[in-house]
Amino acid sequence: MDISMKSGRMPSYYVGIGASAGGLEAIEKLFQNVPIQTGLAFIVIQHLSPDYKSMMVELLSKKTRLPVLRAEDGMLVDRDSIYLIPPKKNLTIFHGKLLLSDRPPNDPWINLPIDIFFRSLAEDQGEKAVGIILSGTGSDGTRGIRAIKENGGLIMVQDEKDAKFDGMPKSATSTGLADFILNVEDIPEKLMAYIKYPYLTKAEQQDKIVHSDDSMATIFSMLRSKTKIDFTYYKPSTVVRRIERRMNVNQVDDLQAYIKLLKYNNRELTTLYHEMLIGVTSFFRDREAFDYLAEDILPQLLESKKGRLLRIWSVGCSTGEEAYSLAILLQELLEKLNIERKVKIFATDVDSNALQIAGGGTYPESIAADVGPSLLSKYFQRQEDHYRVSRKIREMVVFAQHNIISDPPFTKIDIISCRNLLIYLQPMLQQKALSMFNFSLNIGGILFLGSSETTGEMSSFFSAKHRKWKIYSSKSKQRALTSRSLPNLSFSSNNPLVHLPIAAKQRTSGPTNRDLHIIDRLLKVLAKKVIPLAIVVNDELEVLYTIGDVDNFLSLPSGMMKNDIRKMLRNEIAIPVTIGIQKAFKEEKEITYSNIGYHNERGNKVLKVDITPLPGNKIQSPLVAILFNEITDPSGSPPSHHDTTYDYDKEAEQRLLDLEQELQFTKENLQATIEELETSNEELQATNEELLASNEELQSTNEELQSVNEELYTVNSEHQIKIMELTELNNDMDNLLDSSEIGTIFLDDQLNIRKFSPQIKQIFNLIPSDLGRPFDHLTHRLKDQDILELIKRVLTTSKMIDRNVQSIDGKWFLMRILPYNVAPNTFAGVVITLVEVSDLVQTEKALEDSEARLGLAEKTVPFASWQWNIETGFLSFTASLEKLLDRDLQSLNHSYEALLECVHPDDSVNVIQKVTSAVERGVNYEVLHRILRPNGAVRHMKQIGVASLGDNGKATKMTGILLDITEEKKQSKAEKEDATDPRRIEGGMNEGLIVIEQSGKILSVNSAVVDYFGFSYSELIGSNVSILMAEPHKSNHDKYLKEYLKTGKTTIIGSSRQLTARHKDGSIVNIKLSVGEIKIGKRTLFSGVIQVPSRSAQ
Repeated sequence: MDISMKSGRMPSYYVGIGASAGGLEAIEKLFQNVPIQTGLAFIVIQHLSPDYKSMMVELLSKKTRLPVLRAEDGMLVDRDSIYLIPPKKNLTIFHGKLLLSDRPPNDPWINLPIDIFFRSLAEDQGEKAVGIILSGTGSDGTRGIRAIKENGGLIMVQDEKDAKFDGMPKSATSTGLADFILNVEDIPEKLMAYIKYPYLTKAEQQDKIVHSDDSMATIFSMLRSKTKIDFTYYKPSTVVRRIERRMNVNQVDDLQAYIKLLKYNNRELTTLYHEMLIGVTSFFRDREAFDYLAEDILPQLLESKKGRLLRIWSVGCSTGEEAYSLAILLQELLEKLNIERKVKIFATDVDSNALQIAGGGTYPESIAADVGPSLLSKYFQRQEDHYRVSRKIREMVVFAQHNIISDPPFTKIDIISCRNLLIYLQPMLQQKALSMFNFSLNIGGILFLGSSETTGEMSSFFSAKHRKWKIYSSKSKQRALTSRSLPNLSFSSNNPLVHLPIAAKQRTSGPTNRDLHIIDRLLKVLAKKVIPLAIVVNDELEVLYTIGDVDNFLSLPSGMMKNDIRKMLRNEIAIPVTIGIQKAFKEEKEITYSNIGYHNERGNKVLKVDITPLPGNKIQSPLVAILFNEITDPSGSPPSHHDTTYDYDKEAEQRLLDLEQELQFTKENLQATIEELETSNEELQATNEELLASNEELQSTNEELQSVNEELYTVNSEHQIKIMELTELNNDMDNLLDSSEIGTIFLDDQLNIRKFSPQIKQIFNLIPSDLGRPFDHLTHRLKDQDILELIKRVLTTSKMIDRNVQSIDGKWFLMRILPYNVAPNTFAGVVITLVEVSDLVQTEKALEDSEARLGLAEKTVPFASWQWNIETGFLSFTASLEKLLDRDLQSLNHSYEALLECVHPDDSVNVIQKVTSAVERGVNYEVLHRILRPNGAVRHMKQIGVASLGDNGKATKMTGILLDITEEKKQSKAEKEDATDPRRIEGGMNEGLIVIEQSGKILSVNSAVVDYFGFSYSELIGSNVSILMAEPHKSNHDKYLKEYLKTGKTTIIGSSRQLTARHKDGSIVNIKLSVGEIKIGKRTLFSGVIQVPSRSAQ
């Protein structure tokens, strides 16, 4: 024993405090209100950063006079001290000593140090453990307080409204396990009141509760009235511990006072009910047991269930973790074995609140430690700070409220999981539950019990598969016990009915399996001997069974019926037979008496009596068989060496000695028996009252059944409404698919057709009867597409494929193939959609052609196009503007003002006035001006702007071109100065450039055109281009132009051709013409490049 333990330094209670974000402030407030000498030890568990040194010891020491220590490995916990967890460590406690372990390095999953410590604290200190949850995010500590509560400890939680971060307090409060929910400043006061109460010692209080039969019966009655659950057959130790806890919490030291509190405080009665039903469970509890099931039990069971439903019953499922664990285990096994089986898990419990949690399938993030990363990501969906079981797993489990004491069991079950429920029940109720399980299970079915539970007296009906993990197989059937099989016993074990022999308790019952065992044992003896009479008695000398005519030897005594063979035997043979029976039981061997005289209606007779113990096992009551043989000729055959001639005097003397001893024993027990009988009388009176109450309950039950019938009718109506809703939902889906004009086809995971929309028929040859048909049976009308291969690629990569595809009739479609999502990272088939995009494809091609023509025009004609967003001031332009202005386009900064700065200063005022007027009036404009290049060169430009009007009628955009007309200016000037200047170059090839509007009006020409055709600039600008055409092109030009503008079809735009043209003097010349198209907003211009030989060359 440690020195501190000898000196009385052991803490009276061990207080574990869990905190995270915002916890420092809450911890400081808590210890500011804790007295100096409390006898308690405080262990603080925080979420600390592993990368920084903790300053908690220094900070907390300033707020309290209690010694603050950083926990060390092997440190013995002392009273009136505070211990802090160090960074990068997990802390546990064992035999009052703190143990440190390293946190797993690079662990991608959350670490839960509060849960780890609380669970070790519950196991190590039991009722001396106190768990306090303070401010923090997440749900760490939720699992730990369950363990503390189960072991009788106290739970205190900071009010979530008082917490800086309410995640941890809210999660702990939602379990319903908190004894106190308080502001952090009030926790110390309530804690001190709890540890100083009650005034009685634990042993005194428990003994007082145990012997208060009437009080306990009152509590059980109140609980049953409120919850319809009878706790009479729960283990007394469990019940007493729960009631004692509630008395301590409410600071009540008298059981009658607590009953009064229950009568007037409905909330306390509900709290006591939940205390009784505390279920400690977790996912995959005892992982090795589940591994054994998966490796050695379930594969054979699944293999035997081909085409049949696998039925599993999870008894006492609490909040559902174990039922879902079985479902996940089976789903994993089915995937591993690559087989399909139908599985249904029936999960039952008496606690409706627990079932509500189980049905929702939502659990705190702390389950990650139990489930593991792979299963967590596969079968759970993250929802804020919780996880929810996937829909596929939830659909495998059916939750229902069920009481194994009073409700009928399920049938044809393959696996029953009932873990750590039987340990809370009395042996008689345990046997009944096991009998029900035996009745429910198929032969060869599996029974999965808790590690501290066994099959007990039902072991003959089960064979052990794994003794450590308590996994059994049903090997034979026994009919289920009914509720009448349980006697109405009082809470106290002093009830004399509890100690009656088994046969006496069942005497009024009809034939049972026990009777059959007795007959079987008796026949083993009778097979060797043929006798006129045999009687079977037990060690209480009670007659259990007879064979033959007993009238000559037995008679019923007058008065109260007694099944004692000593009272029933004739006087002549009563003493020797009784003595023989007692010797046979005592010596455990066969006793034979001969020469016993008796008298009947036929005269004096001599008997031979054989008293033989019946074979049996250790758990069966000892029995003997008495065989009577009448000796017809006493002198004819001498007795065998086994026979004993009965000596009346000697046996009478021995009998007197035995009777004197028995009398003395009887006197010593008489007083105790009288007291027990008095108690029994009172209990029988109470039983009579309970029977009257039971009769009333039966009447009430009849009314409830009628109410249930009405409820079933209501449920049926609700189901019909649901069916209608589903029908409407299906109709909505059909109408949505019809109206969306999107061809859609749904395929399952086997690539069979599940559903399709009407529009898909223009691609796939489908009829309504094709539902369920394999997809590879279908044909389609798409060019050069292996759709089946694309589908397999989507299933393999889980990534969508989309592309433009063309049908054999020339239509274009956007095809998308994507996986059918049923859960996160889980897919079951594919969805194919087809949307016709023929117009879009044609528009894209037309746009490409237009861009190509514009590019050609920009290469052949010195111009640039631009668009100015008047509202934002943003200017966009083509790359040809850089060559036109001889400037870096970045210098323009996408600003129209920057473009105006390139205008010659002498022309800028005029340009600005023109543009401003056009913007204000929302009209088009055209202006001639010069630009000044950075090298000082001057170029002549024609700027044309087309306005785009908004909803308000004002110009919002201006689209235009900037055309270089410098060459035309020079040519015009040259013609005016000297039309016959000898310095003009003749000979060779020149390119003429011409720009016209949609109407054919010429906007611009270069000097080559003027030089070759003989017209002046003024004659050409504004005239129709047909002035330069020869017949028949001149007559057909306007018709060709209108046809192109109407249909968009042309054979000349974007190509070159040879044709004839007309000179001003009327002569016909040969030219090569290339035509391009220019789009400026809604305005269309055409450019022409004319290659002509000089007149001298021609």
